Amino acid sequence: MSATDPSALALFWVAVIGLAILAYVVLDGFDLGVGILFGATKDVALRDEMIASISPFWDGNETWLIVVGATLFAAFPTVYAVFLGAFYIPVLLLLLGLIFRGVAFEFRARGAAQGFWDRCFAVGSLVAAFVQGAAVGAMIRGIPVVNGQFSGGSFDWVAGLPFLCGIGLVLGYALLGAGWLVLKSEDPLRSWARSRIPLLATAVVAVLFAAVVNAFIDRARMTGSLFLDRSWGFVFPLIGIIAIVGIFSGVRQLRDSWPFAMTVVLFVAAFLSLAVMFWPYMIPYSVTVAAAAAPQPSLSFLFWGAGLFVLPVISVYTAVVYWMFRGKQRKGYPPASAPPSTLKRS
Repeated sequence: MSATDPSALALFWVAVIGLAILAYVVLDGFDLGVGILFGATKDVALRDEMIASISPFWDGNETWLIVVGATLFAAFPTVYAVFLGAFYIPVLLLLLGLIFRGVAFEFRARGAAQGFWDRCFAVGSLVAAFVQGAAVGAMIRGIPVVNGQFSGGSFDWVAGLPFLCGIGLVLGYALLGAGWLVLKSEDPLRSWARSRIPLLATAVVAVLFAAVVNAFIDRARMTGSLFLDRSWGFVFPLIGIIAIVGIFSGVRQLRDSWPFAMTVVLFVAAFLSLAVMFWPYMIPYSVTVAAAAAPQPSLSFLFWGAGLFVLPVISVYTAVVYWMFRGKQRKGYPPASAPPSTLKRS
């Protein structure tokens, strides 16, 4: 192994961060998507069903975001410092959006000013989704780093590609949320959500196409290859195209599980495409995995603590929750504000 190659422990923690990001995007993505769709209807009954469909999961889903932040801080402190410097405002907006979502989720159940809290829930979801996408778009453009510190401006993320990626992730999360509602609910909510999937999927394709065109136009600014020297990486965008076809097919054939499953495949394909594009950088296109990794003793200490105990516990907890609340949410399932004695599982 050369001095420029990452160690086995560094690769392990890169894999942990990658899987945690993917888990967060898929799991918190669908409940953010439900929150975005929440603002698309004023029907109180539909809104209550939407809330009920995510109430057992939403707070646990955000655990994976904490895993990402804590692991970056411990295993790749340079990346943590540069990322916060580059995205201080988006991170602040993300936290505010998630806080407003959490507060609105609980306060709307008390009945006071429910309309206000419903709007907070929808707006918080939209803001959280947009700034995540904008950050991804800014990373695709590249982040300037000098002597291990961010050397750009506070508003470098305000540009065409980040804006398109922000809109794309909002639409993608909404598509994921619609698929979740089709998967978990019955009519009339299932039909309401299914009817919106073709439009959302079409919009996602349009924005993705615009983002790809913008990225190639702006490629002179980047030092990354955008797949040009890794042609094998095009297999992942191809999988994404197949997944989009599967989404439309699932809606046409009235298959409840297909839209959500195919949207998950689409997100996985997009994530792997970004991984191929960025590797070996953790901060595109300035800081490599090897350069960003903490000293070996720190990585080893983290492995014997968090790696062998904390991460397995979180994974098992997540799996148990989704297993316990598997299956359809029936019409009789009450909103989150209902007393525990009235809860009913199918």
